[in-house]
Amino acid sequence: MSLNPGIASSFNETKTRSHTLSPQSGMCSFCTADCPGTCEIGLSAVLGAQSVYPTTTGNNQIASEKDYPLDYSHFNINGRVFGAQGVPAGTDQAAIFNVRLERTLGRRHPVKIALPVILPALLKMNWQDYFAGAAMAGVCCVIGEGSPSKDPALQMRNGKIAEFPYLNEIMDAFRRYYRGYGQIVPQANFEEDGQGLPEYAVSRCGAEAIEFKFGQSAKGTQPVTRLKDYDAALKKKATGALVHPDPEDPAVRAAAERGEAPNFYAYGRLPMWDEEYLVTRIGMLRDMGLKNVYFKMAGFDPVDIERVLRIAASAEVDVVTFDGAGGGSGYSPCKMMNEWGLPTVPLESTVCGIARRLRREGLELPSMVITGGFATEDQVFKALALGAPGFQAVGLCRAAMAAANSAKKVGELIEAGNIPTYLQKYGDSKETLFADLPDLRHLYGKEAESFPAGAIGVFSYLNRIAMGLRHFAALNRKFDVSLLGPDDLIPLTPEAAKLLAGR
Repeated sequence: MSLNPGIASSFNETKTRSHTLSPQSGMCSFCTADCPGTCEIGLSAVLGAQSVYPTTTGNNQIASEKDYPLDYSHFNINGRVFGAQGVPAGTDQAAIFNVRLERTLGRRHPVKIALPVILPALLKMNWQDYFAGAAMAGVCCVIGEGSPSKDPALQMRNGKIAEFPYLNEIMDAFRRYYRGYGQIVPQANFEEDGQGLPEYAVSRCGAEAIEFKFGQSAKGTQPVTRLKDYDAALKKKATGALVHPDPEDPAVRAAAERGEAPNFYAYGRLPMWDEEYLVTRIGMLRDMGLKNVYFKMAGFDPVDIERVLRIAASAEVDVVTFDGAGGGSGYSPCKMMNEWGLPTVPLESTVCGIARRLRREGLELPSMVITGGFATEDQVFKALALGAPGFQAVGLCRAAMAAANSAKKVGELIEAGNIPTYLQKYGDSKETLFADLPDLRHLYGKEAESFPAGAIGVFSYLNRIAMGLRHFAALNRKFDVSLLGPDDLIPLTPEAAKLLAGR
């Protein structure tokens, strides 16, 4: 059976003419000369290199379309009927609401989270409610790479960030609702590190943490952007960006003057960090007041995974997030989202094996987070169980943003007096429709009634995750999520059984 998702994709709103496909190529088995080219090949014949990237980016979310042969659905959740761990084995104490979900991340300056979840790097669509909801729920969240490019007031001097007022606005979306749990973390890729984003974030914006990005499940390379024309290429190069071909090359300039210039592309620099640089760099930032250091790592080669963990141990990094294929971005190459990297279950298993070996060597490892394709509490439970004890939390990215977007839309419909039919049976106002608003009012007082609907939606969605986790943990008579382990899972396939046996 082929795992090929075919050459029709929502990434580019393409489709195949026939429902009968050639399994290896993904093309229609019957390809006619009369076809106008509605598939990926047809689009490529028109857009060329541009079709490597999705054409449906912007105010949308995009994720892998490939059906990987092993995922968390290949496990069921175990259950037990005797005793209790984490609380006295009595009917009053061994209750669902006594399941402890709090975790602590980090080493030098531990960060408490109210449930074993973080919201990974993002800075598109409704980021305001995404970060606000994280604070309300008491979890960490990460400001995605590329944040300086979003600020029209950005000022650069000698290749360094001099003014970046937008960053304070972004961070305030979280800080406004901070209640003692979680942390908002600006992310820096290799290019932004060279531009001094970490220094600016710490010294000018009061950032307590920085995440260094090695890669993500959807994007192992930095993006390539087609520029409008020769003048745009010159302007882009003047900012310090890499531009291909070089618009200042005499031959390219001459071609432009003749009206024969090729396409120009700007592209981000690949990370070229090493141990010596990162240890020194992190030490310098800590001297400036940085408290916590995060790494973002994707499903790269296991040799690279081990090297990142060794660097993290050496530099006393607090958290490493591992992001498994297939991922979602919208700014990643279409086929990279589908076809590269370790999928989440094999990635988690691989990291656990490496971590066990490093601990036997005596290394003190960072807290670890797994992300990549999670949306519901059963998936979160399975990942925590499979990854125990090394993985302390699960990243919920696209799902949390979906909650922010949908709840914001519902709020707008309430204000317009146009409540969707499917919701009318639950209430007719913000007060009656948003069922977890009383919990927010209990935390923040009556001011919670004026909180943005999208942020309430993120809080409510994560509240659902928390309630579901409590049920599954109590089912296994484990009343602290730190007690979860592989014995809480039942493999359903030979591949799942083999992987679980290795844990």
